[in-house]
Amino acid sequence: MGAVQKTYQEINEKIRKGQAVVVTAEEMVGIVKKKGPVQAAREVDVVTTGTFAPMCSSGAFINFGHTQPPIKASKVWLNDVPAYGGLAAVDLFIGATEPAFDDPLNKIRPGSFDYGGGHVLHDLVSGKSVQLRAEGYGTDCYPRRQVEMTVTLADLPYAVLCNPRNAYQNYNCAVNLSQKTIFTYMGTLKPRLGNANYSTSGQLSPLFNDPYYRTLGLGTRIFLGGAQGYITWQGSQHNPNAARLPNGVPRGPAGTLMVMGDLKEMKPRWVLGVSLQGYGCSLSLGVGIPIPILDEEMAYYTGVSDEDIVTQVKDYSFTRPDPLCEVSYAQLRSGSITVEGKELPTVPLSSYVRAKEIAELLKDWIQKGTFSLGEPQHLLPTASGERHGIPESVLRSFENPSTD
Repeated sequence: MGAVQKTYQEINEKIRKGQAVVVTAEEMVGIVKKKGPVQAAREVDVVTTGTFAPMCSSGAFINFGHTQPPIKASKVWLNDVPAYGGLAAVDLFIGATEPAFDDPLNKIRPGSFDYGGGHVLHDLVSGKSVQLRAEGYGTDCYPRRQVEMTVTLADLPYAVLCNPRNAYQNYNCAVNLSQKTIFTYMGTLKPRLGNANYSTSGQLSPLFNDPYYRTLGLGTRIFLGGAQGYITWQGSQHNPNAARLPNGVPRGPAGTLMVMGDLKEMKPRWVLGVSLQGYGCSLSLGVGIPIPILDEEMAYYTGVSDEDIVTQVKDYSFTRPDPLCEVSYAQLRSGSITVEGKELPTVPLSSYVRAKEIAELLKDWIQKGTFSLGEPQHLLPTASGERHGIPESVLRSFENPSTD
């Protein structure tokens, strides 16, 4: 039994009474460094995290309501972006990366991909009108074959953001060893190691603050697109068996989340369509997760800093298949790294400023009592074997911590 033990119920009761101590993951770094994980666990109840970056594996389930006469919509377009109609009569799914049907794509390279599913979602959340067009093949019970209408998000009976893979727990840093510019989902990469692109908010990123998913799973309540949402399952490509540092942090891509929430409650600032030159459309999305400090181990994990997190530098031109080197997020956020003896500028695809804003918003919601913790009913799968826990050397270094 550890020195500190708390339950979700105890922390939620403190939230209800306005007594919970809530800090952001950025603030927790200094608290753990100064006071140690045991004292930090005694003092802090919840740590808030945040990330804002392109998350391609996103989309929304929408019901647009029955028409008169009714239609069984087999083909659907929203602002000329194809949606999937193979669900039920007027149910559809629109994916964030689907381009407009007449987009020239990369026929003239690099394509600009000006409008796609992510932009449709942003327009809906912004309250804009969207042109819906549907076709059906006609049945006795659904005789109508075509319909066109203008809808807003308020008009739709049902609209739920449901994303199969969000909030990646670490990701590669991308460079280009080839002799030509290449266009990727990690952005434009200049030739001959001209730049290094990365896409994680480091010490603020949700899954870095709970590396073994002790508080993450079905029912975990989160900040999603400016509203309350939920983790519903592990995300596609969830890989808890990735190589890890002694502090539990994976050294490359690892865990992912499947999440969902009511699109009608979301805010356009946090649901933003993006265009990646030469690659395609996507959706930049705000995700934040409150991490309950159940014990000193969770305090230790949430005290992770950019210096404690590493990732692999990989060549996206496929000239070299193996990682070129390993760098920390402190190095990435410094503005430059050295690869193969060459100093090159680093470019974030994620916004640390907005990630920090999400963590602060979530902190404010909890302090005001409008957001409580959701206890997961099924935790995300984790790697086989025991967690490393807190190194003894860390505990010994704080045998007499400051309580200032």
